[in-house]
Amino acid sequence: MILRAVILALVVVGLDQASKWFILLEVMDPPRVIEVTGFFNLVLTHNTGVSFGLFGSESEWRPFILSGVAIAIVTGLFVWLYQEPTKMIALSVGLISGGAIGNVIDRLVHIGVVDFLSFSISWLPWRIFNPWPAFNLADSIIFVGVLVLLYDGLFLTPSKGNK
Repeated sequence: MILRAVILALVVVGLDQASKWFILLEVMDPPRVIEVTGFFNLVLTHNTGVSFGLFGSESEWRPFILSGVAIAIVTGLFVWLYQEPTKMIALSVGLISGGAIGNVIDRLVHIGVVDFLSFSISWLPWRIFNPWPAFNLADSIIFVGVLVLLYDGLFLTPSKGNK
């Protein structure tokens, strides 16, 4: 199961980095806002913090501290997978780890995570996060990995044959 998770993580890292370099070198040269639809734009931001830009700063140590935390979490996920080797956990660990490593690469290369997908959710009755903070493919894949993990924990049991 660990090999499956590693291969999936490598595929996710490759797709994530390819999408970011395409945006950086082809689409956002020069940087601008590209309106795709009335609710979706391509933008270019470098998030120096964590989710939603929290804890962002210009500290020269910030990328290394946040990268270290991400690597520790990825290591913990693989230790857990080693102890609970199921297909669903391998899937979620591969997705989450690949997305996290893709963002770690950004922190070390670009000093911040390259985000470029921006949605306006003005149709919601409240105006919090409008537009929604920009994100990237890695963030989306991490989200899917967490959903898989929640599904596994809430609805699947070892007796149902998810091993």
